[in-house]
Amino acid sequence: MPLVADSRGRVRVGAPISPAVVGMYIVLVLLVVYATYHSSFTSNPLVPEFLVAVILLFLARYASTYYVLDDRALHARRLFGSRTVKLEEVRRVEYANLRDLGPVSFFGGWGWRGRMWSPIISNFDAIHTVSPGLLVTAGEYPLFLSPRHPEEFAEELSRRVRSYSPSVEIARFSSARASLS
Repeated sequence: MPLVADSRGRVRVGAPISPAVVGMYIVLVLLVVYATYHSSFTSNPLVPEFLVAVILLFLARYASTYYVLDDRALHARRLFGSRTVKLEEVRRVEYANLRDLGPVSFFGGWGWRGRMWSPIISNFDAIHTVSPGLLVTAGEYPLFLSPRHPEEFAEELSRRVRSYSPSVEIARFSSARASLS
């Protein structure tokens, strides 16, 4: 399915939403509500309401993830945490998977910025909803993202980046890359 640009030449692509993740958030809300009404879970009624609000905030943040390509930059956006990468700074675009990167950062993955650490590529930003996606090497920290149509998005990103740097190509992530860095 080809990506469609708007009248200004921008391409907007959402991130895939996992029904299992949404279901997990709903189950958490139901557990808090159940525990509140069927036990002496707390003496302060604001605690369960606060927990439900935090869970729903994280669900909204998860569901709000999307990416925009324009003629100058790649914008990875979500509620309370976005990043913009100038196309002229992109050095490499790779198909990658968080499981291959081996991120070691529970708080970074849940934090507002999405900063994570990998033993293979060191620090990187992650604005994603699922594990398979694209690793865009640009600026000080690479950016991991998970567009709904990764192949088409990678092709469009590569096409736009090559207008700044003709040598940029799309590659498969390889752990051998880490030894070259």
